[in-house]
Amino acid sequence: MTDPAQPHQPWLRLPLRQSITARLVLMSAASALFIFALAGIVLYTVLKGELMRHERDGLFTTLNDISYQISRAGNTERWGRVQLKLATLTQADQHVSFWIDGKDPRFTFGDLTHLHSSHITEDDGKSVGRLHLPGRQYPVHIMTRTLPAFEERPEVQVTVGVDGAPYFEMRRTFLLATTVFSLLGIVLAVISSYWIARAGLAPLRRMSARAQNFTPRKLSARMPVESLPEELSVLAEAFNGALGRIQEAYTQLEAFNADVAHELRTPLANLIGETQVALARERSAGEFKDVLQSNLEELDRIRSIINDMLFLARSDQGEAATARVPARLADEVQKTVDFFEFVLDDASMIITVAGDTDATAMMETALFKRALTNLIQNAIQHSPVGALIRIDIASQEETVRVAVTNPGAPIDEQHLPRLFDRFYRVDSARQDINGSHGHGLGLAIVKAVARMHGGRAFAYSNGGHNSIGFTIARD
Repeated sequence: MTDPAQPHQPWLRLPLRQSITARLVLMSAASALFIFALAGIVLYTVLKGELMRHERDGLFTTLNDISYQISRAGNTERWGRVQLKLATLTQADQHVSFWIDGKDPRFTFGDLTHLHSSHITEDDGKSVGRLHLPGRQYPVHIMTRTLPAFEERPEVQVTVGVDGAPYFEMRRTFLLATTVFSLLGIVLAVISSYWIARAGLAPLRRMSARAQNFTPRKLSARMPVESLPEELSVLAEAFNGALGRIQEAYTQLEAFNADVAHELRTPLANLIGETQVALARERSAGEFKDVLQSNLEELDRIRSIINDMLFLARSDQGEAATARVPARLADEVQKTVDFFEFVLDDASMIITVAGDTDATAMMETALFKRALTNLIQNAIQHSPVGALIRIDIASQEETVRVAVTNPGAPIDEQHLPRLFDRFYRVDSARQDINGSHGHGLGLAIVKAVARMHGGRAFAYSNGGHNSIGFTIARD
């Protein structure tokens, strides 16, 4: 059963969806049909009115002439001359007829049975009527006038008629000619619009042919813009922009896949190597326990990488922080710093919290602590023993800002925008002072958390101090 809520049927949509040329041709045909129909209706209406006006003027002139003569015929002698003239006019012009009706049979003319009311209809609703005579295909246009009595003649009703055949034949001929001309015009419009559409869409077909040659190995190729029409050049520029973004994403994906393989290969190689060594000869229960403990650490590292990758994938799909609650940033920062108490003691480092300690924001506290934990770990990892690490909180108009600053080797300007890329390390610029290392996703997670809170990540390097942080929206 067809759903009445669907306005278009598939058999109507399919041809239009398949071809722009077909759309343009059909729209041109519809436009031509409308224009020719409108022009034909207007011309036909004008012609009809002009023909009727012409016949009405002729009837009126003839009626005036006859009425003038009849008005002076007050006796039978003069009436005889009027009858003779009317008979002569009727014989000379078979298209003209006269009827005169009155109470006195002596002062009448014509076959008055034809003037029965059932044979007469109105034409223009005013002065002209139609008299339908038996045996005639078309009616007779008539005009009637009543003349007052004069001498012996009583009051009479004078009717002048003109054969309507030429009037209706001209209308029919004009209508037929207009219809044929309109149909020919529509056919010509369809043919010309098809040719115009094919010629106009030729650059688009060339674009399509060129686009079909693009492959992942040819993403550096671009659509030529200079030789295209203005409308298509905008499309080509948008297409080139999309190709650029696809190329960038594809390059990042290839690098990402290589980085993931590299990061997972090391712990897997360690697992396989240690297991092979343990199975090479007989081992004691304690030795197997040590091997399993080492393997567990590698497995935990793999699990951490996978969990971080899943988190970043959800962030890339647009997931936002939904469990946001109002919180005081200084309190959450302090809780996170307390977690690193023993690590800081071992490295003889100190963390201070400064800035707007009363700043509050809507946040998902678990995600906030996760991002801040990654920043603190990064600062400890790249700071010398005994360093002072500073956490600054700043209130801005619509966001709050958290920055972790640590002393360390300066970072080149070219590396700063890429610090938050996955698995990106600036080995030449930032040495791992404390010998520890992560798996290259910490700062990428910071950027994801900031984006999930309507903020952004940032990094600065100046005067031997490196500041990395993020912002989150207040509301």
